Amino acid sequence: MAPLPNTYNLENTTDLITKLKNTPILPQFTLASLDITNLYTNIPVTETREIIAKALEKNVPNPQTRDELISWYDTITKQNYFTSKKKIMIQKEGLANGASTSGLIAEFFLQNLENTHITHLTEKHKITGYFRYVDDILLIYDPDHTNIQDITDDSTHYTLT
Repeated sequence: MAPLPNTYNLENTTDLITKLKNTPILPQFTLASLDITNLYTNIPVTETREIIAKALEKNVPNPQTRDELISWYDTITKQNYFTSKKKIMIQKEGLANGASTSGLIAEFFLQNLENTHITHLTEKHKITGYFRYVDDILLIYDPDHTNIQDITDDSTHYTLT
């Protein structure tokens, strides 16, 4: 299967520094730090399943392998158990916090969201830099052309829920 595009992902702080060195930053530019609230619990499981199924269709030639992987996905996303105050609870929405698979599944969804919408948002708002590490986002923009409230208001059209 082809790797995820990682267009906006950061591997670590060294990667961020390297990318910032290659980003034209003028003195009047502003940096904004955003956080995706409750990332795992806000990932839409059904939509993410469709995204993964399309990626498998495109990259995995064997239909039996594709079906098995989707079956695994269904099992993983339906077994959202966690403990709270020594009680086992079932999480009804999103991905399970603490599950080793949640990060990978969330990454599929976020990369699809970014590859579908970020180019439009960065052009519209003249965002010079967009960088994401897991659920933290760093934006670099010119406040003379737009403001952070316009950016966040516009991005709510692409929220996780």
